[in-house]
Amino acid sequence: MTFILKTTEEVRLGVAGRFKARRLAMNLPQRDLARRSGVALGSLKRFEREGLISFDSMLSLAMVLGCLEDFDSLAAESHSPQLPPSLDALLEAPRTRRRATGRRGRNHGL
Repeated sequence: MTFILKTTEEVRLGVAGRFKARRLAMNLPQRDLARRSGVALGSLKRFEREGLISFDSMLSLAMVLGCLEDFDSLAAESHSPQLPPSLDALLEAPRTRRRATGRRGRNHGL
């Protein structure tokens, strides 16, 4: 099992970078995206620079950029048996034995 731990800042900046890349791929200037989404131009600029924006504004941007459906899976319940529900649950879980120690229960040449 592999965990990739990122800081909230890394996640924020990553999301902001993907939104900006999508805007640029659509050849959409910041001013036009702000106007179409109803998000203030200053808020959009701050989002792309620092990753800071209200959730409602992010959803409005996502709607214009055509990626609103991506939010449907955000924090969705995972049905994967190998992943714990949280880091706390992983740390609190009892450790399971990975191998046998000794010969109890084994038939060794009898």
